[in-house]
Amino acid sequence: MDRLSVVDEIFLRTHRGLGTPIALQGLWRTADRIDLQLLHVVHTALRTGPLGRRVIRSRVPGARRAWQPSTRAYPLALTEQPIPTIALLAWADQQGGGLDPEYGPGWRLSATALDDGGSLVSLTCSHALADGRALVLAVDHALGGTSATTASAAPASDWADARRQWSIVVGGTARALRRGIPDRPPQPAVREVIDEPPVVTHSATLQCGVAEWDRAAAAQDGTANSLFISLIANILWTSGFQHETIDASLPVDTRDEPRVDNDLAMTDITVDQADTPATIREKSRAAYEHRMSSPGGMPEELLQVIPDRLAYTLSKGAGERDILCSNIGTLPATLQTLGSHRCLGVAARAIHPGLTAAQLPRTRLSGYLCRLAEDYILSLVSLDPTRIESPTALADLAQQALRTHGIPARRW
Repeated sequence: MDRLSVVDEIFLRTHRGLGTPIALQGLWRTADRIDLQLLHVVHTALRTGPLGRRVIRSRVPGARRAWQPSTRAYPLALTEQPIPTIALLAWADQQGGGLDPEYGPGWRLSATALDDGGSLVSLTCSHALADGRALVLAVDHALGGTSATTASAAPASDWADARRQWSIVVGGTARALRRGIPDRPPQPAVREVIDEPPVVTHSATLQCGVAEWDRAAAAQDGTANSLFISLIANILWTSGFQHETIDASLPVDTRDEPRVDNDLAMTDITVDQADTPATIREKSRAAYEHRMSSPGGMPEELLQVIPDRLAYTLSKGAGERDILCSNIGTLPATLQTLGSHRCLGVAARAIHPGLTAAQLPRTRLSGYLCRLAEDYILSLVSLDPTRIESPTALADLAQQALRTHGIPARRW
């Protein structure tokens, strides 16, 4: 029986109102109208694939929640009346509501026609089900590419799992306490709330040539990834962020095989205004060797044996920094087309359905980068409505930042 990881449960708690709501989203923009029969085939493949599962709870104290196969899914949602291309991200932002990895379907496939003759296809899923790379793998699997699975472990009864968990927690806590009582976990900075809930986030997606991006990075002794981090930091500063340094949260893919789960760790770096892609490259290289750990050396499994509200209090703000820079990497070749339809671009990002002012995280700006063939697709989500007032303003800031590096970009 597959069990939830500590990270899975952190994201599961957000569905109970404990933290910032997060859904993962993949977007496919096609050059022509998508074949509806093809979408039904993809929907069926997703329903019976690795995303087809739900969380079940144990009645044994200390035993971890488990995954159970489930073919329950929302029907394929279609908007046949074309929407303006300028509104495609606003439409996409609305596709994350109602996802529930425990009591209801945890994912949704939807599509809309665009007024330029093309289509936009969206797959959203609860972050408890998958991280960004895992969502890509799930789609690749549904399209007949790489065979992907969920995490597997030797079957164990709830009682055996509880004994294992309590053994880790008791032993790890005792070792931590020998070094003294751990400091209270640092609490995230309080955000000034001006808008009444719900909060409207702003999104932008831009597409750039790989050759131009890589050339700009190499010219500054950086990498594609360090240039990405530099861009996100400078977009935030240009928006009016007042601090001289910016803390950046960097997710790290830790999977060693194509699994659909949350197989990631977090690290962070501090960026200052004198940093370049070259210095950010060195900071990132060092940071990847030192991942974030639980406060005070306490075993992270502690979060799985205590009540949810206490676990949320202890882990509140974990991994949150001023910016999030998630490099999802190169997408499989299978994603360049949907059936016979050529994809003009594919974007991957996180959205925040139902976000309220009280749930605003420390993070002000999130950036997501992926590569499809000879293009990089940069997706941005602003969580700072007081400084970035519209999607157009966000896209303008991004295009300005790219222009300083000589990188032309086209907006979605």
